[in-house]
Amino acid sequence: MPDWYLTKDGDQSCLALYERHYSCRKYQDGRKRGQFVGPGENIVLRTGEADAIFVWRKFIDDGELGGGINCAVFRNEAPQRYRSSNLIEQADAIADHCWPGERHYTYVNPEAVRSRNPGFCFMATGWRRCGMTKGGLLVLERC
Repeated sequence: MPDWYLTKDGDQSCLALYERHYSCRKYQDGRKRGQFVGPGENIVLRTGEADAIFVWRKFIDDGELGGGINCAVFRNEAPQRYRSSNLIEQADAIADHCWPGERHYTYVNPEAVRSRNPGFCFMATGWRRCGMTKGGLLVLERC
């Protein structure tokens, strides 16, 4: 049984999770954020209790390591209830259904996660390290 529910950019429960994610950027002028995904096609997933969120984005990526489907946000605040690797596998299956044959990739800030092995929950599902960005982010992919 899937643990994810489809929702939309602007879901207030997901917004609260996003604002606790290390990639969240505050507006310099102090505005309150209403959405959190950004431009392009997207899929926003949440658990029923809104204690985990996963965001896929398909957009024109001018990054240095190629394109595909970007995991823009993954946050699991209920690891006792939901194993992160199980949630990632399910999110991968959803993205494969919606965008077949596309590379999946994400960026992990090794300095901002509490793991001694940053990205391990992704690698446990078959993702692999494929480089570092100029800014020091670890790039993971699943082809």
